[in-house]
Amino acid sequence: MDINNQTGKSGGNTQSRQVVVANAHGLHARPAGKLAQQAQAFKADISIIHAEQEVDAKSILDVLTLAAGPGEVLEIRASGSDAEEAANALQNLFANKFDE
Repeated sequence: MDINNQTGKSGGNTQSRQVVVANAHGLHARPAGKLAQQAQAFKADISIIHAEQEVDAKSILDVLTLAAGPGEVLEIRASGSDAEEAANALQNLFANKFDE
């Protein structure tokens, strides 16, 4: 998994992680819900990028529009005071296959 750390223009911390959708059925409703719920626990702005589509990780409906299947690579991008913690937490969800 790639990790990218940057300092944003406003001095905020930006974190980026590449993750693989490893669960058997892809990013369907249950894992999308877990992802959005986990993302909402952080103050950071968090996006998920798939191909050329970028969505708000805190919105289950936005996450579902990615239609990411098994084996697809996504990017988690978080910016804000707790960006590193947010990016790590979401990366762990993917690594643990959303406990499915």
